[in-house]
Amino acid sequence: MKTILITGCSSGIGHDAAHGLKARGWRVFATCRQAQDCDRLMAEGLESFPLDYADEASIAAAVAEVQRRAGGLDALFNNGAFACPGLVEDLPRDALRAIFETNLFGQHDLTRRVIPMMRAAGAGRIVNCSSVLGIVGAEWRGAYVATKFAMEGLSDVLRLEMRGTGIEVILIEPGPIGTRIRQNAQKHFERWFDWQNAARAADYARFRERLYDTSGKKDAFQLTPAAVTRALIDALESPRPKARYYVTLPTHLAGLARRLLPTRMLDWVVLRG
Repeated sequence: MKTILITGCSSGIGHDAAHGLKARGWRVFATCRQAQDCDRLMAEGLESFPLDYADEASIAAAVAEVQRRAGGLDALFNNGAFACPGLVEDLPRDALRAIFETNLFGQHDLTRRVIPMMRAAGAGRIVNCSSVLGIVGAEWRGAYVATKFAMEGLSDVLRLEMRGTGIEVILIEPGPIGTRIRQNAQKHFERWFDWQNAARAADYARFRERLYDTSGKKDAFQLTPAAVTRALIDALESPRPKARYYVTLPTHLAGLARRLLPTRMLDWVVLRG
């Protein structure tokens, strides 16, 4: 039975991936930041314990728990992340530091800690969940975009450096997926942005309406988390996995546009949605 550690399993992509891989015979360590979410996952039949990317001690304890329970690890799916929407000109330094702690530094710390187990086994898969926003940036999402662009670069270099070790480094790049990331972003927006006193306060008011929209309207190209799970299964079980897996049509279009369009033309396309 192969083992995988997945982060951010309380809902959305991580939750679907944990159950999907367990159904395929994987031994899944499904982690969450909050202990109560771990309790819920255990009630669902998963092995679960806390892992908070922003807490080095939590990361170390989670890796030690994997070693205690399984003695090694075949795969890691770095999935946990959050968004902090708002204009870059208004983004406080501490807000940028906080999102990097979770979306990049914590993932990097966890990856470094599991590589020795994979080296000892002579094989492993490290799958990092990036985004279409790791390919092409978008307004109001500067902090999140910055973390995903950084993840892309770090993953590319790690993939090169792991050549010959048996350890594969793979990126999954979803576009619009039906998760709670927008709802979860609301508290970060309210914490960090003094939008009412910003130079573009009127724009913020309109943006805030979209952020809090409860009409249930879906993006025309939105897929369910199961679409990411399908890509993850291929990344983990294919004898020769791709370096990148695009999920949703917008990601395919963004990848094509990034390769073919001059920067100013790409800006024009992005600004028009």
